[in-house]
Amino acid sequence: MSEVVDDRPPELMETLGLQRVVSIGGGRAALEFLAGMHMCHSGGVVQGGFVTGWIDAAMAHAVTGLYADRGDHDVSPISLELKISFFAPARPGPVTAEAWLELNGRSTCFAEGRLLDATGQVLAKGSSTIRLLSRARIEAASQAVAAARG
Repeated sequence: MSEVVDDRPPELMETLGLQRVVSIGGGRAALEFLAGMHMCHSGGVVQGGFVTGWIDAAMAHAVTGLYADRGDHDVSPISLELKISFFAPARPGPVTAEAWLELNGRSTCFAEGRLLDATGQVLAKGSSTIRLLSRARIEAASQAVAAARG
């Protein structure tokens, strides 16, 4: 397993309710989140955007973990396509998002993931086509846009 440099704003992962990175490396990742009532609608059902975000975050960690294993910390995974299938409602409490890379190319990856509740029941599954971009180039472009906006 590898150490991954996670430079996302802490508020993003806090908003998603990240509790801990369970495992990361070898093109796989598992993240534990805490679903709260503030994430729910319809009497205690977690809004689908959070479910999607949890699986997407795990797939991104699977990518960054693989590249960190190789000593490359300049890779940013950017979702080109994301599909989520919901099987059962997510409820408040701990959930685990697991992800793995199905195929890893030079500039594109194909990842899959799933969300489990505390009993191990699969709540949702997802797949993503992920573009691999240079973190340094993304940061430079973001800084240029921010500077232009003043």
